[in-house]
Amino acid sequence: MNSSNSHRSNLPIRERLGLRPVINVSGTMTTLGASIIVPEAIEAMAEIAPQFVEVDDLQRKASAIIARLTGGEAGFVTASAAGGIVMSIAGAMTGSRLLAIERLPDDTAGLKNEVLVQLGHIVNYGGSLDQSIRQCGGKAVMVGTVSVAQPYQLADAINERTAAGLYVVAHHTVQYGMLSLREFAELCHARDVPVIVDAASEYDLRRFLDEGADLVIYSGHKFLGGPTSGIVAGRKDLVRAGYLQNRGIGRGMKVGKESIAGVMAALEAWEVRDHQGIRAREQAALNLWMSRLSGLKGLDVRIIPDPTGNPLDRLEITVLPESGYSANGLANALAAATPPVIVRNHQVELGHFFLDPCNLHPGEEDIVADQIVTLVTQPERASGAMAPPVKSVSGILNWPD
Repeated sequence: MNSSNSHRSNLPIRERLGLRPVINVSGTMTTLGASIIVPEAIEAMAEIAPQFVEVDDLQRKASAIIARLTGGEAGFVTASAAGGIVMSIAGAMTGSRLLAIERLPDDTAGLKNEVLVQLGHIVNYGGSLDQSIRQCGGKAVMVGTVSVAQPYQLADAINERTAAGLYVVAHHTVQYGMLSLREFAELCHARDVPVIVDAASEYDLRRFLDEGADLVIYSGHKFLGGPTSGIVAGRKDLVRAGYLQNRGIGRGMKVGKESIAGVMAALEAWEVRDHQGIRAREQAALNLWMSRLSGLKGLDVRIIPDPTGNPLDRLEITVLPESGYSANGLANALAAATPPVIVRNHQVELGHFFLDPCNLHPGEEDIVADQIVTLVTQPERASGAMAPPVKSVSGILNWPD
């Protein structure tokens, strides 16, 4: 090995690959790598990587752990929460009939394939929820309007073609006027319609089954701190039917032994995690940000709770004109700083963004505060400081350069 290669091998991986060393205060976002994988998961993945296993048996072991932590009857691991949604819906359509599984997605003759979902829950999580339904041959049936869904609207939408009801728990959904999960489940169960819950970004592993869900889909790589993966948990017959989609459309959503072992380890680590200690560290970061930023001209800061009830808070920063920035302009300036700070910017058109402390490495909370103070107090402003939010796809359309 020559000296230049030896030097490069000693560099941190982001530097070796030429990637920006971003600081993530956006949260558990897939586009940033979701979360910091816990050491237990990394160790389990490394240990199983050189070994051969019978994957169905490994999934049986995972099912037992998933059942223990969620209160469900069974569970399985798949490539992502999005994949878990598709496989769960497909399972509700086909049951355990192997020929029906092989016929999806284009041949749904004789199958129930309508999926009820409140219009205010048709979100985009990087892909469209409606497309996830269509991907397995399902048909989304919208219930209510974007601002209100009534019990009679859901009840009247159920018919002999209804395969499932799909309920979404996420900050993207409309947070008012929708049916609660309990209401949704009661109406569906009265007509023997199973309820599938997309809870990809949620912290509580038991709540949704307790409130009436038959299947719940979680992300394995967000709050759990596992590898990129999805977890399906709930009623055994529906879990089996979803898992059998690995013989059909689920083949492209398959998960490797490393990810299954990593999820199992992450779940067991979650069971004994010091959740109060983590919350205290997050609160300390929030308190520091409040102290450092509350006196800055043109910024209004406050700590707000998570909108879907997860046990965490974030700092909301409202950017006023006297700061010399728009909310989008300041978010962009932070993303262009050294090191880059990526904020939770999905509401910049409302004049604010958020700082999420859940994925900070030690000391990064100070760097975030320093970057904001520097940008707001320096006399010059970068080009685009007052830029309005523009939803552009130019970046992805230019990939790869």
